[in-house]
Amino acid sequence: MRKFLWSLFEMLETVAIAVVAVLLVRSFVTQPFLVSGSSMEPTFSDGNYLLVDELSYDFRAPERGEVVVFKYPGDPSSYFIKRIIGLPGETVNIRNGNVSVTNAQGTEMLNESYTLKNDTTTNMERTLGKGEYFVMGDNRNFSFDSRSWGPVPTKDIVGVVRFRLWPLQSAKAFSAPHY
Repeated sequence: MRKFLWSLFEMLETVAIAVVAVLLVRSFVTQPFLVSGSSMEPTFSDGNYLLVDELSYDFRAPERGEVVVFKYPGDPSSYFIKRIIGLPGETVNIRNGNVSVTNAQGTEMLNESYTLKNDTTTNMERTLGKGEYFVMGDNRNFSFDSRSWGPVPTKDIVGVVRFRLWPLQSAKAFSAPHY
């Protein structure tokens, strides 16, 4: 009987340690997210299951090109996924379907495969303040993003997308593109 109780105790101890480890990782390191909608196509599609790194931005600032999950400024209970286009202190300029960013180093035209179509009516210029990021969906002509509701504050960014786990045939790791 003593052997059985000791085995049962060891099994419960192992399960408890595993549950605590999973809860700690999920709370402080990575968060699962399910993509809803088509604003990030072709990179992410409706129903994709992603892992979001919540820890990296505790040690460094977000970078241009990274895909982030954040609390929607209009309703903090909703989460959105978009690509970072403009960084704090920069000016984002959208004209005739082309996106450019101006900072202390000069003006750079973003060379992206998911640019706006030339016939778009979105022409704008936005200078970002301290702790503000300009984000856009990859499906630019059908994305509800910073062009509509303004920049995302640093405090609302949950983390950066690192992995797509589902669907299995599309599973892969992600890093920021180099502009």
